[in-house]
Amino acid sequence: MNKEALFSDGTGNFVSPHEPEEYGVVKIRFRTAKNDVDFVRIITENCGYLMRKAYTKGEFDYYEFRCQLEEGPFRYCFEVNSKDEVCYYNRCGVSDRIGEEYAFTIVPGFSVPDWAKGAVMYQIFVDRFYNGNPDNDVEDGEYIYIGEPCTRVTDWNKPPAFMGVREFYGGDLQGVLNKLDYLQDLGVEVIYFNPLFVSPSNHKYDIQDYDYIDPHYGEIVNDGGEILQPGVRENRYATKYQKRVTDRENLKASNALFIRLVDEMHKRGMKVILDGVFNHCGSFNKWMDRERIYEGSEGYAPGAYVSKDSPYKRFFRFHEPDDHKWPYNGSYDGWWGHDTLPKLNYEDSVKLENYILYIGKKWVSPPYNVDGWRLDVAADLGHSAKYNHEFWKKFRKAVKNGNPNAIILAEHYGNPSEWLQGDEWDTVMNYDAFMEPVTWFLTGMEKHSDGSRQDLLGDVDHFIGAMKHHMTHMLTPSLYVAMNQLSNHDHSRFLTRTNHMVGRVTHLGYDAAGMYTNKAVMREAVAIQMTWIGAPTVYYGDEAGVVGFTDPDNRRTYPWGNEDKELIAFHRDAIAVHKKSDAIRYGSLEILGGEHNVLMYGRFVPHEKIAVVINNRNEGADVKVPVWRLEVPRNCNMTALLYSFDGGYHTRKGSYRVEDGYLNLRMGKYSAIILQYRG
Repeated sequence: MNKEALFSDGTGNFVSPHEPEEYGVVKIRFRTAKNDVDFVRIITENCGYLMRKAYTKGEFDYYEFRCQLEEGPFRYCFEVNSKDEVCYYNRCGVSDRIGEEYAFTIVPGFSVPDWAKGAVMYQIFVDRFYNGNPDNDVEDGEYIYIGEPCTRVTDWNKPPAFMGVREFYGGDLQGVLNKLDYLQDLGVEVIYFNPLFVSPSNHKYDIQDYDYIDPHYGEIVNDGGEILQPGVRENRYATKYQKRVTDRENLKASNALFIRLVDEMHKRGMKVILDGVFNHCGSFNKWMDRERIYEGSEGYAPGAYVSKDSPYKRFFRFHEPDDHKWPYNGSYDGWWGHDTLPKLNYEDSVKLENYILYIGKKWVSPPYNVDGWRLDVAADLGHSAKYNHEFWKKFRKAVKNGNPNAIILAEHYGNPSEWLQGDEWDTVMNYDAFMEPVTWFLTGMEKHSDGSRQDLLGDVDHFIGAMKHHMTHMLTPSLYVAMNQLSNHDHSRFLTRTNHMVGRVTHLGYDAAGMYTNKAVMREAVAIQMTWIGAPTVYYGDEAGVVGFTDPDNRRTYPWGNEDKELIAFHRDAIAVHKKSDAIRYGSLEILGGEHNVLMYGRFVPHEKIAVVINNRNEGADVKVPVWRLEVPRNCNMTALLYSFDGGYHTRKGSYRVEDGYLNLRMGKYSAIILQYRG
């Protein structure tokens, strides 16, 4: 039996329709070598069914099975019989056992937005992207944050301070508007914003008001009040800050600017995803008001910290709830013990639950028309796993009711499968099945640069095993839209990981992040990012050569005027390859194997085949690529779409001969090639 010819997956190539409805009829296909097996059975949870040999195409036979689905998940694998040989095929490939944990799974009625499948996303940490309106900048001493006055950074190129949560560079939504031409030219289809709502920090994961965009990102039409005097440490005297972030006209104007931005993006065919921080809020939040910003302000009820009679008291869990502890009761539960991040107490407040469900629906509905949510620390919401799942089911219904085409994408570390059953999240930020395996394989570094595993550098078997294992934790529709990042606001910049330096900026220094980096390895990573199944997501500045160790050094400003133009051009060309290819956006993924520091895989649909080869060695490599497994004809020509090597890259469309099903390539050191066959 030719086991290398065996193949099936959950894409439209082998499941039709690939997102079936409840009680719908689905056709499942399985591929074998031509005239190579006696019969194939599909094995379900209850029984085995003989599959029908439906047709032969080229060198392959295709078996089919039709069945009518019911409400619940439909799980299956394949049993392949040839003479005296029997094997099984599941989501991890050929096996000598059924492997129920790796069963193919179809959830009837579950679908993800078509626009998000393979969409090119771009993550923006707004304060560090571009200052389009200096009039809304935070001023020195405008307020106190975590015990010290906030500061306005006037040198755009200054690296972030280690405790830099209270320093502001001035990036804003007008800056994003001003740079939409750049993003569109790059090929960006979706912008994912780190939090935009009113918040005192530059990262804004401590929300102060969920109903409004922060005027420091938006517009300040009514200014006034005073900054804090030297030595003053209480924000109840920060009247300028209070005026800026509580004045209704400022809040409405900021929301109006956001509406304009989204409208302009939609006109350009671009989508927008907001960051939803619903597990906790911030101590500045109007419901808590630990900073006494809203105390006595017209139009605002007293916060739970201020008054025992606050309408928001049950929004939080107080460890010392006795009446005499008020006013100014600071005994509330904080996320991971942080008093600046009060944990929201959903189980004890239907009012809170309903409000956050309203917020989820509000921002995806007119006039805001946002296209989805990224959910921060989503698995931590609530005080129990039972409630967590109940809430996200409700949240999904609320959001989809507001916008059926909105995506729900969660931050999650570890196995997300219990949330990816079709009724909670659509997908996740893809750490386990993308960022981590790619980082280990190409750099041997941990994603924070906190450790090094040189035994994993170039270990292709570990890479393939990790990818296959973790991909099985997601349904195929979820894989289509998984956020595949190399870097983000929580981890070191990928380019910095290529220098193999272990540590953080506190003891290595800022300059070390840019020392001994290898752009060729970075281009290899981008080539994988733009050809793997999922939504490739560029962290702002990665395309321009920004470096940095983990948070906060990874939040350096976009280097306008000092960009690495060659790296930008490479991203633009790699993105173009991605966007023009149906095989890459929607096709099957077939991992073809490799050897130490060499990886081969491909993507395919009936009319297009893509082969990708990575040579991560510090020397050339002769590679024999079994492209016949991608259903490429035995003898034909393939066209190179992009070739990256140690000294640069090019897009010259060279022709490469396939002989007897194989491509024989001479790969330069630290190189990547993407090849195409159409027909």
